[in-house]
Amino acid sequence: MADAAGRLTKLAEEVLGAPLPVRIRAWDRSESGPPGAPTLVIRRRRALRRMMFRPGELGLARAWVAGDLDIDGDLYEALDRLAGLIWERDDAPRPQRAAVVRALARPEIRAAARELLTLAGAPVPPAPPAEEVRRRRGPLHTLRRDKEAISHHYDVGNDFYALVLGPSMVYSCAYWESPGATLEDAQRDKLDLICRKLGLQKGRRLLDVGCGWGSMVLHAAREYGVRAVGITLSEEQATFARKRIAEAGLADRVEIRVQDYREIHDEPFDAISSVGMAEHVGRTQYGEYAAALYRLLKPGGRLLNHQIARRPVADEEAYHVDEFIDRYVFPDGELAPVGRTVGQLEEAGFEVRDVEAIREHYALTLRSWVANLERHWDEAARLTSTGRARVWRLYMAASALSFERNRIGVNQVLAVRTPESGESGLPLRGRDWTG
Repeated sequence: MADAAGRLTKLAEEVLGAPLPVRIRAWDRSESGPPGAPTLVIRRRRALRRMMFRPGELGLARAWVAGDLDIDGDLYEALDRLAGLIWERDDAPRPQRAAVVRALARPEIRAAARELLTLAGAPVPPAPPAEEVRRRRGPLHTLRRDKEAISHHYDVGNDFYALVLGPSMVYSCAYWESPGATLEDAQRDKLDLICRKLGLQKGRRLLDVGCGWGSMVLHAAREYGVRAVGITLSEEQATFARKRIAEAGLADRVEIRVQDYREIHDEPFDAISSVGMAEHVGRTQYGEYAAALYRLLKPGGRLLNHQIARRPVADEEAYHVDEFIDRYVFPDGELAPVGRTVGQLEEAGFEVRDVEAIREHYALTLRSWVANLERHWDEAARLTSTGRARVWRLYMAASALSFERNRIGVNQVLAVRTPESGESGLPLRGRDWTG
């Protein structure tokens, strides 16, 4: 059928109730839409079947990961133009499906939908891409399920992450002293900022929860002389971190464990860093997590919690994780507003002393990671799969825009297990962390 792009543009605008802000190029080489705009390329009719059987974000995600759907032009501009129509509509808990249901009540839309069925081909739902997580049934955040979720995200291959993250191997928001700094400088400055906030000194004992590839414990041991324990649920991360530590000659001062935070019983620690870890814990478990960290700290010890935060919603019980992120990136991960995080730390017994918002820093970090991935695209796809590389490119680019537009943020929360004497150990002058 000729002019598939024109027909799809008309149908999309009828359903969305707004002009389509991008061009469409279909498998029959037809094009439609505003000249000069980024182009949504529908390479195969199978993309339509994916979106028909799962309207909204998940159908689009599956089409993208499988390579049925692509962007010709600036990816950031395309995502920014589409965000208000796809990800950011707030007229219902599941707005994309709700919009489709409302539209299908209209005769002209039902006629267009029948035409779409003809365009899409055989009415059989395509199998999800191999990169989509397959989860076991049962309750969230058991020890076993959390380990499987972490493995899905982090056991992609250390060589792949080295291409994306660069030599620092730090997979969290960097701290940019100036926009012209390098990613390596910004990650080093972030690690050092955390060490200073924690008041680390020679001989003190640090626990790094969710230690990744060991960068935080390495920096703290090398630059501040601490004894450190790093824990992760990823076997690949642990193997990589232990090798780095041995090569640095720090094996006598740094230990890496494959261990859940609920399994630690060799407290107390003088300080705890939790960087990019709390997002994996989950809303129902966060109170338990905060209580565990409080128990593991000695009186007077400090916690630095570095955590992504979402904006509050009117009905917190209706909050749901984006389907693309849940199925392809962070299974079972959840975000909380920063106020809720602070409240739960206080409920666990902590005295919260400082909250530093560094939202713009994460946008800079993510754009650097996307640039690394694009620069090494062929090798990254070879090390994992083309689908996995496409997952990472989409999620990091979309996340960069979300931080830039204040849809999500990231905060460093400094808290103290203040003893009964009330002596926090912090200086009178704010943000002079040396004490």
